[in-house]
Amino acid sequence: MACQLIADSDSLSEIFEYLEEDKLTLHSCLLVNRLWCKISVRILWRNIWNFKSPCRNHTLRIASSIISTLITFLPNESKKLLYENNIFILPPTSRPPLFNYAAFCKVISTHKINEMVRSILSDKTNFYYSLSDKSGLVTNEIIKMLTSQIYSLKKLDCYRFDCGYINFSFNNSPGARDLLELDCLSTLPSNFFYQLSQVCHNLQSISVNINNDDVSNGLKELISLQNNLKNVKLSAFYNNWADIIPVLTKHSDSITKLHLYSDDDNLPLSFIDLFSNLQEIIFSFPNNFLSVFENFEEFEDFTRDFIDFKKLQYANFPKLQTLKIPFQCPKVEYIIKFLENNGKNLKKLYISRTDRALSLSIANLCPNITSLKY
Repeated sequence: MACQLIADSDSLSEIFEYLEEDKLTLHSCLLVNRLWCKISVRILWRNIWNFKSPCRNHTLRIASSIISTLITFLPNESKKLLYENNIFILPPTSRPPLFNYAAFCKVISTHKINEMVRSILSDKTNFYYSLSDKSGLVTNEIIKMLTSQIYSLKKLDCYRFDCGYINFSFNNSPGARDLLELDCLSTLPSNFFYQLSQVCHNLQSISVNINNDDVSNGLKELISLQNNLKNVKLSAFYNNWADIIPVLTKHSDSITKLHLYSDDDNLPLSFIDLFSNLQEIIFSFPNNFLSVFENFEEFEDFTRDFIDFKKLQYANFPKLQTLKIPFQCPKVEYIIKFLENNGKNLKKLYISRTDRALSLSIANLCPNITSLKY
C-alpha cells in the first residue's frame, strides 16, 4: 500500500514544530506543496534573525534576502523616506510576496536587524550620509513596520549598546500585548518603556543591562505593571541595581529564576531573601584581576568578602533546585551555611572552586544532586 502524505493542517503543524531548529529540512518542506509551504514558512519566520551560516558570503546573501523582503512591506511613506535619503534596496523578485512574512515574526531583535542592514549597505555609502545614519534609518522603519504587522510578539531584544536609532512606539502594535520576554538597556528612552507598559502586562522574563546610575521611571513602571514575572536577569557594570530592587520586590512571590551579573561583588544581595519561591539562582561576578597574581591564594586574599552574601547565607529558599556561582565565590563558610539551609532540594550545583570542607558538605547536605560542576 502506497504511503500517503499527511494532509491535515493541524497534524502537519504539530509535526513541523519539532523541526523548528532544523532549518534545512524546513526549507525543503517549502517545495512540497502550498499547504506544506504555508506551515513551514510560518515557523521559519518566527525568529528569522536566528540563523547559522558556514561562511560570510552566505550570511550576507541570507541577510540581504531577509531585509529586501521586509522592505517590500514598508508603507509608501517609509519607502519614500528611504528614497529621499538615497537608500535603494531592491526586492528579491519582481513578483509580489506569497505571504505577509512580517506578520509571522514573533521576535524583534533591534541589533540583529541593524547588523543585517549595515552588512548590505556597507558598499553603498556616499559622501552625504554615513553608514550609521543610513542603517539606523532603515532599521527604524523596518521595526516600525514590524510592530504594526506582528499579531503576536513573543520576544523583544533591545539589549545591545547600538540602539541609538530606536525611535518607534507600540501605540499601534497589536502583538505587544502578548510579549513574554524583554531584553533591554536601562538607558533606552523612558518614553519607550512608558509606551510599552500601556499594552504589555504579561512579561514572564526580563533582562536589563544597567549601564547608568539611575533606572528610568518608565522602566520601573513597566516592571511594576507585569502580572506574572518569573525570570529576571540584572547586569550591572561599574554601577548597581539598588535603584531597581524596590520595584522587583513587588514580584517576590512570582519570580522563580534570578540571575545577577556584575563586576562588583559588593552590590546588594540580601534583598534576595524576599524571593521565597526561587527555583534557580545565578551569581555571576567575573574578576579580571586573577592573572596579575602568582597563585589563587593571593587572589583570594585580594577579593572582597561578598558582604551581603554573609547575610544571605541564613536565607531559606525551600524550592531552590539550581545554584550557579561560575566566577568569584563567597567564602567557603558562607556557602556551607547556605547549603545547610537550602541544599536538601538542590539538583544542580555549579561552583567555581574546590575545597575539601565544601566537597564534604555538598555530599552531606545535598542528597538530591544530579549535576555537579566545580
